Amino acid sequence: MIFKRLEIEDKNIIEKFICPYKFLSCEYSFTTLYIWRKACDVCFTIDKDTLIIKKKDFEGKYYFMQPLGYNKENLKEIIDELMLYKTENNMEYLFKDLDEEFMEEIRDIYDDVVGIYIEEDRDNFDYLYESEKLARLSGKKLHGKRNHYNSFIKSYDYEVKDIKEVEVIKDVIIAAEKWNKGNNNDNILNYELQGIKDVLKNINIVNTKGIAVYVDERIVAFSLGEKLNDDLAVIHIEKADVNYSGVYSFINKTFVDRNFSDVKIINREQDLGIAGLRKSKLSYHPFKLEKKYIFSFENV
Repeated sequence: MIFKRLEIEDKNIIEKFICPYKFLSCEYSFTTLYIWRKACDVCFTIDKDTLIIKKKDFEGKYYFMQPLGYNKENLKEIIDELMLYKTENNMEYLFKDLDEEFMEEIRDIYDDVVGIYIEEDRDNFDYLYESEKLARLSGKKLHGKRNHYNSFIKSYDYEVKDIKEVEVIKDVIIAAEKWNKGNNNDNILNYELQGIKDVLKNINIVNTKGIAVYVDERIVAFSLGEKLNDDLAVIHIEKADVNYSGVYSFINKTFVDRNFSDVKIINREQDLGIAGLRKSKLSYHPFKLEKKYIFSFENV
């Protein structure tokens, strides 16, 4: 197999394979793959009319994502090929980022094989929320978030702009660079910053929506996301200056209300096992955590 590194010109071919599926996971989105293509060394190939994506996690361990476009008749043959590639290239895992349905499908194929390794990847579970509740901050559970939102709108003279004009894009990049300076040279955050710049440069190609919140003519928050299908939108990026009280509650609610009120589900991605991020995502009371699985063979 010969793999090609993912670039912007690959959008159409990647989405041709992704679109027939109705994933709830954020992983199977061209924009997600594009933002993290350098951090995760995202590569792909087409084999037997099936899309195979290879990437590495933030610990530098390579794996395959779920093959897309396969049929049941050739799935075992494809997996056997990937197992051979894994062995020859000393990959840590066979598959990661698997949804439960696919994980069960391949487990059934190899149910008589000794040494199957399956693990729930909790740090990468996606947080799913009801769009209407985020847009309205309705219900007792979100009372505190509603108070934070109200605090922001009462305390500041703000303006919300769509991220599409050249000047707004420039302002967002300046803000992102400024906020990134205090990251103690965190490689993941550096890659994320580059991914933000790349998406903004190609925002009309990737079909990503965004808003920027200004106070006194300077950006205090911005967010980027996209609608993946009729039921689901993903929030890829959300950044804010925490010195402004209630700013995260404001941008969270406002972005969904302005852009994704027509979908049922908002995916706010994973927490990566970061305690503060997990606490924050849980505080919005997701209705579901979309599980992801690791699948491999202990002796291969």
